[in-house]
Amino acid sequence: MLNLEEKLKNLPDKPGVYIMKNENNHIIYVGKAINLKNRVRQYFQASANKSAKVHAMVENVRDFEYIITANELEALILECNLIKKHRPRYNVMLKDDKHYPYIKVTTNEGFPRVLKVREIKKDGAKYFGPYTDTKAVNQTIQLISKIFPIRSCNKNIEKIAGKERPCLNAHINQCIAPCTGKVSKEEYNKLVDSVLLFLEGKQQQLLSELEEKMEKYAENLEFEKAAELRDQIEAVKKINEKQIIISSRMEDQDVIAYAGSGELICVQAFFVRGGKLIGRETFFLSDVANSDGGEIISSFMKQFYNKALYVPKTILVSHDFDEKELIEEWLGSKKGSKVSITVPQRGDRRKLVEMARNNAEENIRLELEKEEKEKKISEACKELAGYMELYHRDINRIEAFDISNIQGVDNVASMIVFENGKPAKKNYRRFRIKGFEGQDDYGSMREILWRRFTHGIEERKKIDEEDGDYARGKFSEFPDLIMVDGGKGHVNAASEVLKELNLTIPICGMVKDDRHRTRGLIFEDREINIPVRSQAFKLMASIQDEAHRFAIEYHRSLREKKLEKSMLDEIEGIGPERKKALFKHFKNIEAIKEASIEELLKVKGMNKKAAENIYNFFNK
Repeated sequence: MLNLEEKLKNLPDKPGVYIMKNENNHIIYVGKAINLKNRVRQYFQASANKSAKVHAMVENVRDFEYIITANELEALILECNLIKKHRPRYNVMLKDDKHYPYIKVTTNEGFPRVLKVREIKKDGAKYFGPYTDTKAVNQTIQLISKIFPIRSCNKNIEKIAGKERPCLNAHINQCIAPCTGKVSKEEYNKLVDSVLLFLEGKQQQLLSELEEKMEKYAENLEFEKAAELRDQIEAVKKINEKQIIISSRMEDQDVIAYAGSGELICVQAFFVRGGKLIGRETFFLSDVANSDGGEIISSFMKQFYNKALYVPKTILVSHDFDEKELIEEWLGSKKGSKVSITVPQRGDRRKLVEMARNNAEENIRLELEKEEKEKKISEACKELAGYMELYHRDINRIEAFDISNIQGVDNVASMIVFENGKPAKKNYRRFRIKGFEGQDDYGSMREILWRRFTHGIEERKKIDEEDGDYARGKFSEFPDLIMVDGGKGHVNAASEVLKELNLTIPICGMVKDDRHRTRGLIFEDREINIPVRSQAFKLMASIQDEAHRFAIEYHRSLREKKLEKSMLDEIEGIGPERKKALFKHFKNIEAIKEASIEELLKVKGMNKKAAENIYNFFNK
C-alpha cells in the first residue's frame, strides 16, 4: 500500500478522471472528480458510510492512474468514453450495449439507402438509434421500403444508370429504379428527405411537405406522381393515428425511469416527439449492487447519451442526482442549445414518468419469468445427466437423430440440436439416405451418424490447421450427448459408428409406449424410467417430438415435390428442361397453376403451344 499512499499524497487539486486497477492491472473502476485529490482520497479513508460495493472495489485496488482535464465537463466526457471502452467491473453498465443496432441512411451516397448497422462511422451518413429491439429495427426498415420506394441494392448507380433493367422491387413499387437513369438525384433525394423526417418522428412536418408537393403535382397535371404522394400520405397518417398523444405541449422530450428486483435493474426510456410517443427502448443494467436511484439514472444517462444521436430539449427522470447540472451542460453542448433535466412531482409529466416506471416493472417481471424458465431448463439437463449417471459431464449440447420413411420409400433423417435445453435451429440438418433402398432403420442410423461425424472430423482438421473456432463449421461442433429415436437396436447401430471413429460420446435411445408416447431412455443396455412430472422428462419429450417433426416435415416436402413433378409429366410438350425452367421461374406448383398464358410465355424456352397446354391442364 506504500506505493498507493505516495500516489495519494501527490494527487493534484484539479478536475480530471481517475482509473482504479486490480492486481492484474485490469481497470475495475473509472470515475471523475472536480478535485482529484479530495475525491480519490475519500475512497481510502475509514468511513462507515461507504456502500458494500465501494468497500469491495477498494479491497481490489492495487494501483490507480489519473488524467487531468481543463474542467469538470471535459472530465465527464472522458469518463463516458473510458467506461464505454473498458467496461469496468464496478461501474454500473448497460448490458450488451455494444450490440445495439442503428438505422443508417447513407446520405454520403448519391442515391442513399436505409441500412441496419452495428457501429457508427464518421462517413457523412445519418444514423438513428441505438435500438435495443433488433426485430423492431428490421420492421421499421421494411415499413420505410413500402412507404418510400428508395433502393436497397448496393450497386454504384452513377456507374450503371441506364445500362441495367430494373429489378423486382421496381415492379412491386418498392423502388423508383434510379438504375434506369430516368430518376434525377434531386427527385430521389426528395424521397430521402421524407425518410429522414419519418425517422426523426416529425410526422406532422412530413405530412405538410408531402401534401404541398402533391398539390403542386396536381396543378401541373402530373397525376401519376400526385397519386404516389397520396399513397405515401395515407400510409404516414395511419402510423400517425396509432401513436399516442401524451403531451398537449407538442414538444420533444425523453422520459427515463427504472425499476429493480434484487440485482436486476431495468431502465425504461420513452421518446416523445411533437407531443406523441413514437418509441421506447428497454435497457437492463449490470453491476448495480448497492447503487442508489440517482446513481443508476446518472450512470444510464452518461452511457446512453454518449451514443445517442439526438438530444431533446427536455428529459424527464424518475430520480434526482448530484451531477444533474453538469450533465445538462454536457448534453447542451452536444445539442447546441439548452437542455433541461427535470424530476416532475405532479401533473401530466409525473404521469409520464410513472408510466415509464410501470413499464420497467413489467419488464422486470417478464425477465424474472424468463430467468426462472431458463433455470428449470438448466436443471433438466442436469437431471437428465443424473438419470444416466453422467455426474461429471456437462450436457450443454444434445444432438437427436430420427429416421422417417413410408414403407421404405423416400428414406430421410433429421438431426436436431438443443443447446442449454433450448432448440438451436440454425444447427439443424437434414439427410437423404443414399446407401440403399428399402426400409432399414438400423442401416439408416449407421449411415447418417457416419456422414455426420466424418464431415465433422474433416472440418475439425481444416479448422485446426487455421487455428480457428469449431463453431465456424457446419458439423465441427460435437455434442455432449447423442439421442436417437428408437430402442437398443438403434443405439447399438449408432455406437458401432462412434467406436469405429474413436469417438467417446454417450448415446441413449428415446423409447415410446404402445400409444407412441415418450416412455423412457435406453442407456448402456438398460431402460431408465424417468418420472413424467420431472424437468428431465419434459426436456426428453420435447427433443423427441422436435426430431420427429423435423424428419416428417422433410419427408413431406420430398413427397410434395415428387407429386408436383409427376403432375407436369402428364402435360404434352413439358420435358425435363421445361419442368426445371418452370420451377425456377415460379418456385412452386401453386404459382404455375395460377399463371396466365402470357405469364407462362415469360419462362425461358417456353413456346405458345406448351404454355396453352399447361394452362388448359390446370383450368379444365
